[in-house]
Amino acid sequence: MRYGHFDDRQKEYVITEPKTPYPWINYLGTEEFFSLISNTAGGYSFYKDARLRRITRYRYNNVPIDEGGKYFYINEGVTVWSPGWKPVKTALDHYECRHGLGYTIITGEKNKLEAQVTYFVPLGDNCEIQKVKLTNKSDTQKKLKLFSFVEFCLWNALDDMTNFQRNLSTGEVEVKSSVIYHKTEYKERRNHYAFYSVNQPIQGFDTDRESFIGLYNGFANPDAVMEGVSRNSVAHGWSPVGSHMLEINLAAGQEKELIFILGYVENDEDNKWESPGVINKQKAENLIARYKDTNSVNEAFEKLKNYWSQLFSVYQLKSHDEKLSRMVNIWNQYQCMVTFNMSRSASYFESGIGRGLGFRDSNQDLIGFVHQIPQKAKQRILDIAATQFEDGGAYHQYQPLTKKGNNEIGGNFNDDPLWLILSTASYIKETGDWSILDEQVPFDNDQTKAKSLFEHLKRSFYHVVNNLGPHNLPLIGRADWNDCLNLNCFSKNPDESFQTTENKQGGVAESMVIAGMFVLYGSEFAELCGRHGEKKEAKAADAHVKKMVESINKHGWDGQPEGLDRIKPASGGWFLRAYDYFGKKVGSQENEEGKVFIESQGFCVMAGIGLEDGKARLALESVRKYLDCEYGIVLNNPAFTKYHINLGEISTYPAGYKENAGVFCHNNPWIMIAETMLGNGDRAFEYYKKIAPSYLEDISELHKMEPYVYSQMIAGKDAFKPGEAKNSWLTGTAAWNFYAIAQYILGIRPEYDGLLIDPCIPRGWDGFVIERKFRNTVYQITVQNPKHVSKSVKEILIDDKKIKGNILPAFGDDKTHSATVIMG
Repeated sequence: MRYGHFDDRQKEYVITEPKTPYPWINYLGTEEFFSLISNTAGGYSFYKDARLRRITRYRYNNVPIDEGGKYFYINEGVTVWSPGWKPVKTALDHYECRHGLGYTIITGEKNKLEAQVTYFVPLGDNCEIQKVKLTNKSDTQKKLKLFSFVEFCLWNALDDMTNFQRNLSTGEVEVKSSVIYHKTEYKERRNHYAFYSVNQPIQGFDTDRESFIGLYNGFANPDAVMEGVSRNSVAHGWSPVGSHMLEINLAAGQEKELIFILGYVENDEDNKWESPGVINKQKAENLIARYKDTNSVNEAFEKLKNYWSQLFSVYQLKSHDEKLSRMVNIWNQYQCMVTFNMSRSASYFESGIGRGLGFRDSNQDLIGFVHQIPQKAKQRILDIAATQFEDGGAYHQYQPLTKKGNNEIGGNFNDDPLWLILSTASYIKETGDWSILDEQVPFDNDQTKAKSLFEHLKRSFYHVVNNLGPHNLPLIGRADWNDCLNLNCFSKNPDESFQTTENKQGGVAESMVIAGMFVLYGSEFAELCGRHGEKKEAKAADAHVKKMVESINKHGWDGQPEGLDRIKPASGGWFLRAYDYFGKKVGSQENEEGKVFIESQGFCVMAGIGLEDGKARLALESVRKYLDCEYGIVLNNPAFTKYHINLGEISTYPAGYKENAGVFCHNNPWIMIAETMLGNGDRAFEYYKKIAPSYLEDISELHKMEPYVYSQMIAGKDAFKPGEAKNSWLTGTAAWNFYAIAQYILGIRPEYDGLLIDPCIPRGWDGFVIERKFRNTVYQITVQNPKHVSKSVKEILIDDKKIKGNILPAFGDDKTHSATVIMG
């Protein structure tokens, strides 16, 4: 069942039924001011940091779901309704929500009155614009009262929801003409305030929640709206809100537009006050003046749309498959940009309180957006590296406002350091900018300990070398990529965190995922060394990588039983997942549950291990046989049915969910890439289609999440409801799937010396066309597949001239060059 449709021309998803299986959301903002908005106008806003600078309040895990947002109420006397259906939930004669790139347009119609609200964050300004257009479609005059509504958060979202003995006494506001100012704690330690304005004279306002809503009402039936009378309340303590009331008369056929602005302002310490007790409003007034009318707002809206068009122009695909094209050209790239802004911090599944930006997460996310915003990607790499410790380890997370590591989580996730090599290499391959390696970057944000980024990469590499276990495989620490595989935790206390508890000191648990990563990214580091003139370092690094390959072949390969329901030794099979605290195998035929895992199969094959001796083929056949299902590749099999204290959180989930045999979409692309290394284009693309959201639109009632962006997890074959997704938007799935489809299946891959052309596609494809901007050159690449092969480039012509090899040179000449690629 569908709840809307794609509008590829407008680059929008159009929702036509407000009661979607779960709130389907969008993100507004590209720089410092951000908003989340659902298809019924739920959501919230913040400045830079969803925890430390929350502007409006939102209630997670609430009943009913999705409560709190940027609401408008229309009172026509007998009928009260909202354009987005919620919060009033009066049945509408027409409803439509258009989620676009950085904007959302919600339209509702009732009794021949249409109300359309366009929400967006303009480039360069810290505010959200809400343009309301009212249209009288009847042949008689209409009189109505329009109420706006936001609920202000008291800035620190964690404190806001816990410290009521203080917070219910601190709320402060000012009201000046049509502008409501939220200034809680401004006179103390804060230099910032929020405001909510409208560009018309108002006939009433409210800033006290209880006065506006009524103590025993909800958002659906505020007293002020239902009675059609604002209280003109001024919040003193209690809970500050912002609501304007406007009385509007519309002649038959008449339209009227109103501009509401929700904004954020910071003032210098010596310039905070206009007069004693009165905040300095100059910056707010200047901001309001910039968007005082429809023309200025429309101009800002067009600039925003052009901004996104420019970003997407870097990589554009023309293919026979519209679902593939819309994912590659629009929605996958858009989601990658959202993960750049948010990491895993603020979604409808991440509250913005418990996490900031992840070290591992942000490095991986970069591979999905570096081609769009290389300079911002460079800064992100330097910010991440600055949270690294001197021994090469790192804080697992850091806050975007302070850019400092989160002490609450700490470090000792032993895969973290290696991801810095991936992001840095990806940046250099995209830009050719080797100077990044010479940038001076502090350790633990201490400028007195600054070293070159190259030195940071070196310490990342040797953090693995210096932390090997009994089998000469990398020690896992608290966890590797899978945060829920906690081999040193041994937790019996439900109030402990699996990720931060280490009850087994001196743990010797080892990770095959980090081992595969070390071979892959260690080899990358060795090449970086060589190209950077560090020949001695390159030779030493290469030797360490070769030793790791030997350890993997000797201790990391598991025999294949005839079936996973019994233990029977045999030759071949798959790569182990780990060795636990006691030195026992994890992800082995010897295990009762969790005999085979996806991660080590993907990473070891991506690293090239087993390509020559057949292990890679056997590992991927095991994935196909034991892990593949209708909805994607599950993380492990058989699913855990009991709590294994030596394994940790992974075995706490019901079978088929999350890390316990769910389709964890983040690692499915590793198998797609691995299949391309064996030349299996049909299988790689089959795996791609199983989890790509645009291919799942027809089962939206089952999938539940948005059909335009990836989810972290889809319930696996052992689940109660296989195919049901959770945790959409903020997931490494976005970057890795774009990386897999763009660079390995379509096969247009940046390398140090140019663009490598190496498609691995389904045999039935005739070909495709890609326009790729790369190092100040536009490449128009036409791939032809006359022999219907999956892999192998027969010849390449650039500007009608045949070249040797399959790397397009980096011309850097600000010109357009055509390339014809003949497969065969």
